[in-house]
Amino acid sequence: MAKLVHQPREDAEFDFILRMSGVPVLAYFTGTWPKAIEPCRAMDLVIGGIADEYSGRLTAVRTDITRCPSTTERYGVTGAPSYVLLKQGEAVAHGSGPMTSSEVRDFLDPHV
Repeated sequence: MAKLVHQPREDAEFDFILRMSGVPVLAYFTGTWPKAIEPCRAMDLVIGGIADEYSGRLTAVRTDITRCPSTTERYGVTGAPSYVLLKQGEAVAHGSGPMTSSEVRDFLDPHV
């Protein structure tokens, strides 16, 4: 995992990261159940690269659904991997499922 990707251990830590970020936040939600593990691991590499590429313009936050249940519910996330792009704390885009780097860029670029 890229060191530029935050990994909150609880909802309060996610909220702190969100408040402190002066740039849009890409929250990508992961799960630990059997069908989610491999797609989420694959996305770790993709999001790590995106975090490096968009450094200074985007904060990436890897959000474990079981560790951050209130955050997961607040943004209507029902599966993993899922993505929510936040600007000033408001969701401006939602996505789900495995994505390539190009697809993540297409998801981000209208808003970042």
